[in-house]
Amino acid sequence: MIVRRRIPESWHRLDVTVRDLPLGVLLLVASALPAFQGSGTEIGGLPNRPADALTGVAAVLQCLPLAVRRRWPLVCLGLVSLGFALDQLRGYHLVAGTALPIALLSTGSHLERYRRLTVIAASAAWVVLAVALHRSGPGKPAAEFVTFYLALVLAWGIGAWMRSARAAEAERRSRVAEDARNAERARIARELHDVVTHHVTAMVVQSEAARYLTAAPDRLDQALTAVSDTGRRAITDLRHLLDLLNPDHGTGHGGEDRTPPVGRLLTLVEQTRRAGQPVEFTEEGTPPAATGSADLVAYRVVQEALTNALKHDHGSRTSVLVRHGEREITVEVGTDGSGTRDAAPGGSGRGLEGLRERVGVLGGDFSAGRRPDGGFLVRARIPAGSSV
Repeated sequence: MIVRRRIPESWHRLDVTVRDLPLGVLLLVASALPAFQGSGTEIGGLPNRPADALTGVAAVLQCLPLAVRRRWPLVCLGLVSLGFALDQLRGYHLVAGTALPIALLSTGSHLERYRRLTVIAASAAWVVLAVALHRSGPGKPAAEFVTFYLALVLAWGIGAWMRSARAAEAERRSRVAEDARNAERARIARELHDVVTHHVTAMVVQSEAARYLTAAPDRLDQALTAVSDTGRRAITDLRHLLDLLNPDHGTGHGGEDRTPPVGRLLTLVEQTRRAGQPVEFTEEGTPPAATGSADLVAYRVVQEALTNALKHDHGSRTSVLVRHGEREITVEVGTDGSGTRDAAPGGSGRGLEGLRERVGVLGGDFSAGRRPDGGFLVRARIPAGSSV
């Protein structure tokens, strides 16, 4: 089994000229066999001529250039055409004449430049050869020459179609790769937004509070410690996200690199509490063994919702509910509207839209809006076991 797999791999590693040579050699050997003498392509009705010194020249010109039909298709077509003309004008009618449509197909498929000029030159050469054959032979009807010309056009057309199909496939792959790169950039941008916004907002709130604690050294020290802890977590998160840009990132680590580096939800809630936001946290159920990306998305939903609470409803009572089901994770984060809105700069709403997109990719539901009592509620239902 291993040997059978290695043979094709070794063959494809060879130079393209070496891989194309056997077809030419096969046609050359067939042309040399007495049983096939005079049984090749015949145009114009010239009688068969016995083999002579020029027979080998005609055979070699038609067969061996096939070795370069993909590397130098124009050279291949020119030499094969010259050999074909010699073959037909001398009346050898070798099996090697089969090389002409093969050369045309390869030229139509692999020639990059001068394609239109090649078609015009090849057509003109065929007209000259057809006139010469018509005058030298018994005067075959023009329909025979036209029919053979159309067969050659068909070979070129098949090659051109193969070239177009390759180009379309290459464009499709390039488009898929570009879409994947854009999606990854967007994902990293969302991660950066979540991390930076949350930590910087917490640091701003904590530093603003520290301004009023100069008369209480112990509380001031606690506030400054909270700021420095938040800064360290931000640096850890940013390092983790920058690692995603490393081409070797994730090699041999599976999906563990997607886990939030700051820890689980309790750490996130505690950090928000230290920023001056009273948070009531409830977590129900046990996370399933395989949650895919759902666990990370749930974390980001809580993180963004708490960030918005610090910004827009600072000091209000905030509730966080995370419910783990067998097939989904439900997240609800709400405030009661009793806080202040001057603790930190306002946002652009990009975070909530990013969350809506993340949850939507996993096939879940996301909503965010004002409560009747003036508070704000963020709710997400995230199917577990899915990946993005």
